[in-house]
Amino acid sequence: MPDIDPRSTRRAVLKTAAATAIVSAVPAAIAQPLLSSPGSALMPKGGKRRVVILGGGWGGLTTARHLRDTAPDLEVVLLERNPLFWSCPLSNKWLIDIVDTSTLVHSYTGAAQRFGYTYVQTEVTEIDRSQRRVHTAQGYLDYDWLVVAAGIRVAYEPWFGNDRKAIDHTRANYASAYVPSAEHIALKQKIQAFKGGTFVMTLPPPPHRCPPSPYERACMIAAHFKRNKIPAKLLILDPKPRIAPIGLGYRKAFEELYPDIITHVPNAGVKELDPFKRVVKTAAGDVAFDDAIFMGHHQAADLVWKLGAIGKTAEGKPNNWAAVHPEFYNLPDDPQTFVIGDSVGAVSPQFGHYPKSGHVANRMGASVARFIGRQAKGQALEPELIDNLCYMLVNTEPREAISVQFDYAKGADGVLVQTQVDDHERRAELWDEDLRWYGLKIKDMISG
Repeated sequence: MPDIDPRSTRRAVLKTAAATAIVSAVPAAIAQPLLSSPGSALMPKGGKRRVVILGGGWGGLTTARHLRDTAPDLEVVLLERNPLFWSCPLSNKWLIDIVDTSTLVHSYTGAAQRFGYTYVQTEVTEIDRSQRRVHTAQGYLDYDWLVVAAGIRVAYEPWFGNDRKAIDHTRANYASAYVPSAEHIALKQKIQAFKGGTFVMTLPPPPHRCPPSPYERACMIAAHFKRNKIPAKLLILDPKPRIAPIGLGYRKAFEELYPDIITHVPNAGVKELDPFKRVVKTAAGDVAFDDAIFMGHHQAADLVWKLGAIGKTAEGKPNNWAAVHPEFYNLPDDPQTFVIGDSVGAVSPQFGHYPKSGHVANRMGASVARFIGRQAKGQALEPELIDNLCYMLVNTEPREAISVQFDYAKGADGVLVQTQVDDHERRAELWDEDLRWYGLKIKDMISG
């Protein structure tokens, strides 16, 4: 995996971004059998041992790509329900046309052909760990190793219970756009169509996926309102007591760039929401709104629940996240089954969860490819420390970003320890670094 050099020139940034922005025209379902049924074998198992990867996000794509280097004798199959890869990193910028669609969207088939694995577009319906078998809408696959890289699910039940009418109405009209890609398109249309009034954003309680950063999204929306002179107020209803991370950087952006548009409301966890009457009641007061983005609670992806890998609280209730080894990301009772990316549960009593970011999923995917390579050779696993790096655009005229970096080390007691470095000073150089970082990641996962 390429190391990130923040001292790159803008010329290198733009060259890398342009080279990775092309979407392959190869048909996405080329690996999909024409004749199959849920009760038959989708791909009969041959002589090679097989790795099946569920989910084609940053973690799944990285694992598939690096397995060609770490375990070339294994068969690798990536199952993904979407026909094209859609990136959450940089998606906030896409909402207001800072980057175009070709920057976010890429061909699964092109990546699979380039790196020598099989991609199948299909829906996973069941995971049978006892038989080491994955059932899909088109048939089943047997596996030797399983990697679940399925991201998150957005849960509205903490607000509405089993009121499906309210959940469906909220999802259809005020979707959070945290899961690619239809919700992103709906949100972009919503922002462009908004003519003025009170626009509300609720933030998901931590831990939650980021990117897309909700604070960055607020800045992008406010920049759009400001540029187009839309008479709007944007209320950020934050369940946390303060802005975090990069609290000072975001606070300065809100106050200096968008003082007449953005109002950040701390300690504003949702108590009750009426999406039909357009009223949200929070611990900080009640708000009537003209339009909104309601970001529900984040949990491990549905496939992790199907896997039976959700951890438990001290009271024995589901804690909503995958219970995995904190350094190897495999299941305690099934060492050849891994969960990576946003679904991973707490890994340290010091900081809790790893950031649920594309960068972390990419790092985990590369590590798991090496872990599987060692297991395939009968070798013991060796821990690998990862890191996290995120850039957030806060100003569009000129384009200026802030950033945050997380480094990890193992303490003398064996506990993982996190060091966080916030870069609060918005500047153009960080936007250049963001583009270069993204270009390197796309090259690593997709374009080669």
